[in-house]
Amino acid sequence: MPSLPLRLSALLLALGLSACDDAPKFTQAEPGEARSGGGTTVRKTDQNAFSLPSANLPPSRRVDFSVGNSFFRNPWVIAPSTTTARDGLGPLFNTNACQGCHIKDGRGHPPAPDARNAVSMLIRLSIPDTPAYANVIEQQGVVPEPVYGGQFQDMAVPGVTPEGKVRVDYSPVMVRFKDGTEVELRKPSLNITQLNYGPMHPDTRFSARVAPAMIGLGLLEAIPEEAILANADAQAKAKNGIAGRPNRVWDDMQQKTVLGRFGWKAGQPNLNQQNVHAFSGDMGLTTHLRPFDDCTDAQTACKQAPNGNGPDGEPEVSDNILRLVLFYTRNLAVPARRDVSTPQVLAGKTLFYQAGCQSCHTPKYTTAADAAEAELANQVIRPYSDLLLHDMGDGLADNRTEFQAGGRDWRTPPLWGIGLTQAVSGHTQFLHDGRARNLLEAVLWHGGEAKAAQQQVLSFNAEQRAALLAFLNSL
Repeated sequence: MPSLPLRLSALLLALGLSACDDAPKFTQAEPGEARSGGGTTVRKTDQNAFSLPSANLPPSRRVDFSVGNSFFRNPWVIAPSTTTARDGLGPLFNTNACQGCHIKDGRGHPPAPDARNAVSMLIRLSIPDTPAYANVIEQQGVVPEPVYGGQFQDMAVPGVTPEGKVRVDYSPVMVRFKDGTEVELRKPSLNITQLNYGPMHPDTRFSARVAPAMIGLGLLEAIPEEAILANADAQAKAKNGIAGRPNRVWDDMQQKTVLGRFGWKAGQPNLNQQNVHAFSGDMGLTTHLRPFDDCTDAQTACKQAPNGNGPDGEPEVSDNILRLVLFYTRNLAVPARRDVSTPQVLAGKTLFYQAGCQSCHTPKYTTAADAAEAELANQVIRPYSDLLLHDMGDGLADNRTEFQAGGRDWRTPPLWGIGLTQAVSGHTQFLHDGRARNLLEAVLWHGGEAKAAQQQVLSFNAEQRAALLAFLNSL
């Protein structure tokens, strides 16, 4: 039997990758390449692959992980309740548990045509920025819609009226490969009906967001800021049409503007604040950082509804619960890659680089020595993201700004674990609004700065496309 390099060389020739191509030719896996999360990497690949603690987390620290998991997984209840550690849901909300959106710690999806609620897809709302709202823009990144706020909530506790209903319709968009193969994409159309608090501002901007997978978030938080900014500098100097930019966002704790890392537009600076805002907007739960229910002045029943705050002013999500949930979300491990050394996956990796995908989907980092958790420090990780904002073109635009992110900008999403989406989440719906029904459709929606990469992929033949998808599914 021929050796792996010989077999791979034959496959590369069959795929039409000549020796004069600028992209590197991968003939073998890199050392440690399968361990996407470094020493934190786990080996499970079934439906629970995204729900495991970091592999290097000692038993003495797994108790906190398990308790944090219980508060992430189990439903919160309406106040007042005998379950005082978990009451205070609403009055307005989108789901009653973190797992309601991040199903099995995985990816959410848009609502099915017959769904009663959107659940794992949120709708962000805002109105155009004006100088009169400069302070609001600095601290919230947007100007919330006056009646419905910054997030549309289609569920409510008894006695409070939900804000309305969300439906997504689709129209076909045809794309043709160079070899004549056609692919039908679906373009979403958002419909918000049954507005129960009156009409919205006539210039309201909407942005649909499905819940992302939870794996590796602590590792992303541990990437040194200078490494992220170095990516932006390198892309600017290359002058090849790729020009990622950091988002600069408000840190509620520090009361100043800092680098954004989390969310579809990198609108949150750290995991704790991401969790705090999710508790508030998604479930209507108060914390010390956000001690108020998510009600606007027009929603009087929401403001008057009972809450789960303690008699001494303790918020519904106590500091200890918030700490445990933070520990859990920081330590959800990244699964190991599969088949990293097979000829088809290595050929697909070569094609990934040939198309220039690695320009934004930066493969590798080393986490900081002073990471928030010792287990996350000094790890060589492979998330395949630069955590920067990129103009992705009109096709993916939501036309909604968020801090320094424009209406066509999106943060490069990490790709690690993407090949296990079907196993964990039971579907393969990708991109910020779940419009792509598989990875190929997700690639074909790329525009703007990624247009050249998309055009390169459109030149691939069937065998090349299969190799590229094999590589992506190995991540």
